[in-house]
Amino acid sequence: MEITGIFNPDCGIESSGLKNLKAVHFNLNEAELYELAIKRGEGMVTAHGALSVTTGKHTGRSATDKFYIRDDETEDVIWWDNNAAMSVDHYQALKADFIDHAEGMELFVQDLYGGADKDYRIKVRVVTQFAWHALFIRHLLRRPELSELKTFEPELHIISIPGFEADPDRHGTNSKTVIAANFTDLKVLIGSTEYAGEIKKAVFSTLNYLLPPQGVMPMHCSANVDDNGSSALFFGLSGTGKTTLSSDPERTLIGDDEHGWSDNGIFNFEGGCYAKTINLSPESEPEIYATTQRWGSVIENVVFDPVTRMPDFDDASLTQNGRVGYPIHYIPNASETGTAGHPDNVIMLTADAFGILPPIARLTPAAAKYHFLSGYTAKVAGTEKGVKGTQATFSTCFGAPFMPRNPTVYGNLLKHLLADHDAVCWLVNTGWTGGPYGKGHRMPIKETRALLSAALNGSLNEVEMRIDPIFGFEVPVAVAGVDSAILEPRSTWDDPEAYDKQAAELVKMFVDNFAKFEPHVSADVMAAAPSIK
Repeated sequence: MEITGIFNPDCGIESSGLKNLKAVHFNLNEAELYELAIKRGEGMVTAHGALSVTTGKHTGRSATDKFYIRDDETEDVIWWDNNAAMSVDHYQALKADFIDHAEGMELFVQDLYGGADKDYRIKVRVVTQFAWHALFIRHLLRRPELSELKTFEPELHIISIPGFEADPDRHGTNSKTVIAANFTDLKVLIGSTEYAGEIKKAVFSTLNYLLPPQGVMPMHCSANVDDNGSSALFFGLSGTGKTTLSSDPERTLIGDDEHGWSDNGIFNFEGGCYAKTINLSPESEPEIYATTQRWGSVIENVVFDPVTRMPDFDDASLTQNGRVGYPIHYIPNASETGTAGHPDNVIMLTADAFGILPPIARLTPAAAKYHFLSGYTAKVAGTEKGVKGTQATFSTCFGAPFMPRNPTVYGNLLKHLLADHDAVCWLVNTGWTGGPYGKGHRMPIKETRALLSAALNGSLNEVEMRIDPIFGFEVPVAVAGVDSAILEPRSTWDDPEAYDKQAAELVKMFVDNFAKFEPHVSADVMAAAPSIK
């Protein structure tokens, strides 16, 4: 077996359960992996030196093919209502077949950290079939110093072999594709998908399982901090503006997607970013666009001109989910440490396409838990395949697909952290005003930025607030530089009675969705539910 690279000789490839390989390349650097990816025909070089790759039939996460192993340790811990189970017997058969399939292969290993906080980070070994997958995850996670690699002892092992096909009868899967996470022996097996995001989210899901018992809140959010050390978190589902609003040239970016909140403060799980590229332009997102023109960035599932080698980010013929993966230092104002103190502000972003919610509202810790567990936003036709008209979406904790434990575990952590550290929570509506989608108009980004700026600098806490009669949260009456009319949603509608009717429908959606959480939350959280008086 050919072995190259730097690694701990006491933790060879055998520690990941693999054997009889043709070659193993440990911890190759970006240049070596880039070179090998091209040599092996895994991708092509764009005009500015990025690596362009495609992932075949899977251009996004395969949610129905993800499983957690159901054993004595996880039986009473995993939120099985939301997560698919795989039996121990099926997993053992799957692991044995993975090991057999890998024999004779050339594989790439990256030893990395998940988490910038040294007290809570996890040591991750990622074993991949493709050099570009190794390059991608080297960008996305946190890279140890060369001296650390010689004593690195991995805790979590992720093995990604796209060439492996699962057998539903033998392995208990739904198809040939499989993502199987075993939290007892800390192994994740990924087969028959080339989509690199599965590797990234395998780390996130594992941290979402491991950290809560340590009192650490894992979060699907972005984060930034100002020059005075005042940090902020931004929760939000796709399309709500999480990346746009947290990318502020006046503030330092801590991270764009995954963070933890511990007794030390907040910390990025990652060392890179994985940004969507559909309709990306230098005008709309200059910092992210610039990363697509940097050497070594991995551009995934984006059409490019074969003559000029220029990517076409407006062409969605491959997928709406085109991506670019890059190290976070490609963003000019990114944090070097990936850490900050306890947040002063927590922002929950929602794109309300029904035009009911105000542009900003202040929440109590109990109300914050209610809206965090709800995870509300709305989608409109054309934003996602299969969506017709306007459709409410509730994704608990703003990231239900990655939450192994019951949502109330994360909700309780958030509620207590907000109270313990006097953080202010804001619900920001980046959706519609003056009516629902099709009649009203999108919340002006200028107004959103002005309100968000006032929240972050503390001035919004000094203005007069009214109590919203439906949702019970506090809404500013007037804010300097903001049209006061927009702060009262009902007054922006031409037909107030139509607003009342739509509001009643939205309230029912909230109440119906939250019914599953009612037995698990306290009275003050239930009191934060919306109602029509």
